[in-house]
Amino acid sequence: MIRVGQGFDLHPMAPGRPLVLGGVEVPADRGLAGHSDADVLTHAVADALLGALALGDLGQHFPDSDPRYRGISSLRLLALVEEQVRARGGRVVNVDATVVADSPRLAGWLEAMRARLAETLGLASDRVSVKAKRAEGLGALGRQEGIAALAIALVEAPG
Repeated sequence: MIRVGQGFDLHPMAPGRPLVLGGVEVPADRGLAGHSDADVLTHAVADALLGALALGDLGQHFPDSDPRYRGISSLRLLALVEEQVRARGGRVVNVDATVVADSPRLAGWLEAMRARLAETLGLASDRVSVKAKRAEGLGALGRQEGIAALAIALVEAPG
């Protein structure tokens, strides 16, 4: 059976934190606020995988009230989600994700993000797509108050 999941995440910008997207530290004057490393891209991908198998969302599995997850790498969380997919007989087929950020410009980092996500999921890099879009100055994202990410994942799983 083919199953599709959708993921979305959004975090506010925060001074004094590194900006981590897709497991890659991107040079920036601010990072994202969050309990973990606040990697919105990886969170969106993980939520898409969980959604494909109707397993809830990242916050249900790794709550921000649990001190074990403070500062944890989101790639580690993604690996744990992928293990849950496999434990249910599933196999990730592909992932397509988009980061929405007016700043910093991400074009030079997309391939590294794609590679880190693919490696974590055990996929060939041609099965992971990472794109960046700008909010063109519109809304909170356009005012550079935060960064958002959307993802879709295709999973083969037993019926």
